[in-house]
Order: sequence, then C-alpha cells, then structure tokens
Amino acid sequence: VQLQASGGGLVQAGNSLRLSCAASGLTFSSYYMGWFRQAPGKEREFVSGISWSGVITKYADSVKGRFTISRDNTKNTVTLQMNSLKPEDTAVYYCAATRLQIGNDKRDYTYWGQGTLVTVSS
Repeated sequence: VQLQASGGGLVQAGNSLRLSCAASGLTFSSYYMGWFRQAPGKEREFVSGISWSGVITKYADSVKGRFTISRDNTKNTVTLQMNSLKPEDTAVYYCAATRLQIGNDKRDYTYWGQGTLVTVSS
C-alpha cells in the first residue's frame, strides 16, 4: 500500500493550498480517508476525514469553514482544499487510510503517507 501526498509549499497567510493524496495497493473505495498534521514539537492531530462514499465528512474545529475534503474513487485520490490559511496551520500534513471509521484517533488508521510540508507565513 502506498499513499503519496503532494501539494504542500510556502504561502502567505490568507492564501490557499490544495493537497492531494494518491493511493495505490488497496481497494480505495473501501477505506475512510483522513488528513492529519504535525507541527514541530507537537502531537500529530486530526484535521479532516471522509467516508468511503464521500457523503460523510468531519473536520477539526480549528479548520472548520476553511478546509474542504473530497475524494475521487475513480482516481483513488483524496484532496484537502485549504483556504484562508493561518500561520498556525503550518505543519507536515499526512494522509491516512482506515477501514474502521472516520475518527480523530490516529491509532485507528492503518496506512500513512509520507507527509507534505505546509508553511504559512504571516
């Protein structure tokens, strides 16, 4: 199984970025997908998750209204559209897959991508 995250970069506060995660080696449509992030010196935290069908989504309070998660089961990809970025959004962003549920507990996720760095300058 491979999850390849991309789309990170350096942006100014208030701008947008779009992260993508390409999955291979698994039956993608059978997995809930999530995005987590880890800032320097902090624990990895849940950002957003999406059900296998895309109907159910969840967001951390800190990103609600600014970030949007979506998926394309025909292309085995999950996307995180990040708008109105803030310096506190700076972190390495990871995509992850689980058969269990859309949870905010990283222990529920089986497969992880390598991460993509997002840096938001003030």
